Amino acid sequence: SMAQVRDHNTPDDAWCAIHGEVYELTKFARTHPGGDIILLAAGKEATILFETYHVRPISDAVLRKYRIGKLAAAGKDEPANDSTYYSWDSDFYKVLRQRVVARLEERKIARRGGPEIWIKAAILVSGFWSMLYLMCTLDPNRGAILAAIALGIVAAFVGTCIQHDGNHGAFAFSPFMNKLSGWTLDMIGASAMTWEMQHVLGHHPYTNLIEMENGIQKVTHADVDPKKADQESDPDVFSTYPMLRLHPWHRKRFYHRFQHLYAPLLFGFMTINKVITQDVGVVLSKRLFQIDANCRYASKSYVARFWIMKLLTVLYMVALPVYTQGLVDGLKLFFIAHFSCGELLATMFIVNHIIEGVSYASKDSVKGTMAPPRTVHGVTPMHDTRDALGKEKAATKHVPLNDWAAVQCQTSVNWSIGSWFWNHFSGGLNHQIEHHLFPGLTHTTYVYIQDVVQATCAEYGVPYQSEQSLFSAYFKMLSHLRALGNEPMPSWEKDHPKSK
Repeated sequence: SMAQVRDHNTPDDAWCAIHGEVYELTKFARTHPGGDIILLAAGKEATILFETYHVRPISDAVLRKYRIGKLAAAGKDEPANDSTYYSWDSDFYKVLRQRVVARLEERKIARRGGPEIWIKAAILVSGFWSMLYLMCTLDPNRGAILAAIALGIVAAFVGTCIQHDGNHGAFAFSPFMNKLSGWTLDMIGASAMTWEMQHVLGHHPYTNLIEMENGIQKVTHADVDPKKADQESDPDVFSTYPMLRLHPWHRKRFYHRFQHLYAPLLFGFMTINKVITQDVGVVLSKRLFQIDANCRYASKSYVARFWIMKLLTVLYMVALPVYTQGLVDGLKLFFIAHFSCGELLATMFIVNHIIEGVSYASKDSVKGTMAPPRTVHGVTPMHDTRDALGKEKAATKHVPLNDWAAVQCQTSVNWSIGSWFWNHFSGGLNHQIEHHLFPGLTHTTYVYIQDVVQATCAEYGVPYQSEQSLFSAYFKMLSHLRALGNEPMPSWEKDHPKSK
């Protein structure tokens, strides 16, 4: 049963379930081509991870070596939360993968790594240490302030352009290089392993999907048992930005009426909040909300790495500026750097999933009900795109509303599509739909596959939302926050009365 799979949730004893089959991962992790990233699946239903990180089909001969049984239905005394929101019945994603692989082969572009990302990584890492040096040596009231701002900006780019790919296993074909590039997140003060929990295991598989009980537990700060809670819930919707109402099920407070005004200020505190509170909380509790973190933090070596890197970053990012610039100026410069980093990162991340026209998905595991992706005003965009196809074409290109890939397209928004510059600037975040569909591809590939994805979406009647620029996306995001804080949303509130 799934309950048994969840008990095998550590690096030394790892099982997972994929399409109703159970696999033993412990030995395979030593020879897995992608390295120990596979252990993130320990104790979990890993169908989405399996499908999205393998753009080429995996031979059943390989899978048979590690298959140990079939997944049984939940027993009478087990939690009935194993039913998935998503469908894999359509050929939409299969066709899309084939076309993307064909495009990359046609252009002779590697799926992972390449000179573009490696040169950029070298420049950014050098820039980080250079700006830190200048922050510690220049006049604390003049040049050091500019260096601190630049340090924060470069740190944000390290996050989007190096560690993001590394921790998705996309920086290179080498597991060592992926691990090393992923480690740059620890270098700038955060934790790659905690990020894996929130981003790789939570946000990516279940983008903008909220399970009702999980949502209630998050906003009430109730304790959650990862072995009993439904795993299909996006932690980013409720946890990334305190004091913001990001979902119609989030209880409305009086101050949310003004959230579109104060949100830009809050964005600057994003990274310091995660570095201090979230990272430490996850390593101590070995969970992030409903996500079991034992796949990493059951390992003593990973826990040791966490604390060693936290100590080192405190020494060179806090103690060193304080030593060279004095207590007040040193702390001031540290805060300025973090605020700059948080502001830039939050700006580039939030516009992709919290914006006018984006959809949210929902399920209620207790009642066993699921709702199609819909906007805050109750509109399902895929109904419109399906109607535009016409009845005859829609019948031959049938895609369920809860098709996993189609849901990703409805819950993500692009901006400045096709732009080589903005793709590099954002680390591929401007091609968010492509990134969510193919997280295992290096971000430098997105600009070359974007038209393939958009054309295939049009062919299958799947929505593909894109904004003209980061600036237009930003203002539509603020408009969306204003709506969430001020407008009634009856189609959601009737499902979740506590959100009023």
